[in-house]
Amino acid sequence: MDTSILSASGISFLLVTLLTPLLIWGLRTLKLTQPIRAELPPDHQAKRGTPLMSGLILLIGIMVSVCVHPQPMVLFIGTTFVLFGLVGFMDDFRKAAFQDPQGISGKMKLVLQFTFACILLLVLLRQFELSTDIAVFGDFSLHLPPWLYLVIMLLFIVGSANAINFTDGLDGLLINVAIPTFFFFFVISERIEVQTFSLVMIGCLLGLFIYNIYPAKAFMGDTGSLAIGGSLTFLAVIEKVEILIPILFIIYLAEQLSVILQVWYYKKTKLRIFRMAPIHYHFSLKYGWSENKIVMIFGFVSWLAAFVSWLLWKFVL
Repeated sequence: MDTSILSASGISFLLVTLLTPLLIWGLRTLKLTQPIRAELPPDHQAKRGTPLMSGLILLIGIMVSVCVHPQPMVLFIGTTFVLFGLVGFMDDFRKAAFQDPQGISGKMKLVLQFTFACILLLVLLRQFELSTDIAVFGDFSLHLPPWLYLVIMLLFIVGSANAINFTDGLDGLLINVAIPTFFFFFVISERIEVQTFSLVMIGCLLGLFIYNIYPAKAFMGDTGSLAIGGSLTFLAVIEKVEILIPILFIIYLAEQLSVILQVWYYKKTKLRIFRMAPIHYHFSLKYGWSENKIVMIFGFVSWLAAFVSWLLWKFVL
């Protein structure tokens, strides 16, 4: 392994660790803090006033990655991170500046995400000559026409990015779950650009984790969670492991599915399947699990999912 990647990851960790307190101070000074939805549990109400948008600090990872390997693929992955993070920033800024828990409309977020995802996918297909085949088993692949592949991947990217966004509901939860996913891409990729970005992001997330673990001194917000979601989903597309997503993204998909099922079942019966969705709130309200316990268990499941995905990638795909 190129030692420059390890150095870049270490530098990212140190920069995020040292500069995050300055960002937190700035956010607090500007009163860009988290409004809390009224329906959330009492322990979450106590988090009102916590600085929001600390996910901005993760941009350090993009700058370090580009400096270490200024290649087109690094620039592309960095662009996915920035564009999806921009959607999250718009949402966070409205929440924080106007103390409106709703942020920008869901319709606006989806329009922006589909637009950015479509542009980025077209760049992958045309400039990077991405194959429209989906690997299934050994040498067997699904051969899809470009238009169908584009449609399927658009739904996958936007859906998965929002699933990852749902996971950012407890202190340190998304960071603890995302690190194994980034590590999976670092291990399987033969592209130095993907290896660099993945390991640098792990360094950044570890640095931010110091301030995001319970009780969080700052929340990364949609600025960070959507950026992470966008980049992880595009890494899956670039590495052609789309078929592994149900396993690799199992925590994210469980979070999203719990919301979908909750809404559907409530509209149908006026009853709830879960005490609250996304599902991490259910474990807290029904079983009394602490935030740290949920974060630890979900993180373990994510590491297990990454390991199983690696086994399938190595011996099946």
